[in-house]
Amino acid sequence: MSLKERLVADMTAAMRAKDANRLSTLRMAKAALMNEENKRGVGTVLTDDEVTKILTTLVKQRKDSIEQFTANGRSELAEKERSELAVLEEYLPLSASAEEIATAVDQAIADTGAASMKEMGIVMKAALAKLAGKTVDGKLVSETVRSKLS
Repeated sequence: MSLKERLVADMTAAMRAKDANRLSTLRMAKAALMNEENKRGVGTVLTDDEVTKILTTLVKQRKDSIEQFTANGRSELAEKERSELAVLEEYLPLSASAEEIATAVDQAIADTGAASMKEMGIVMKAALAKLAGKTVDGKLVSETVRSKLS
């Protein structure tokens, strides 16, 4: 069963269970997937990697929204975004831990021979390649690279 098929099946289950929050979140995700398929043309089928990339974008949007709502004192909207985030994260691969990111950055620095901030892009690319297959917070990787190269 592909990731998209799993999402649609879970959406049907949420309808039957009358789980309004989960249902609305899955509908939003399905709409994002359908929009991408329509952009690419009739008959396009997204691969699991493409679906994961779209879901990752949706997760990032939710995290940004939570940050903004919290900063502006809109806790009820932040809580709604958190519940959507929890549902979306179920469909993503496991996130890389801070330790895994630090290890990947150390290896990338050793492999590339980077010594200064000028080479941050090269280190970032190598570190992200080492973390392929996991959901990675690019911001955390960037911060780790900065701290190790400074």
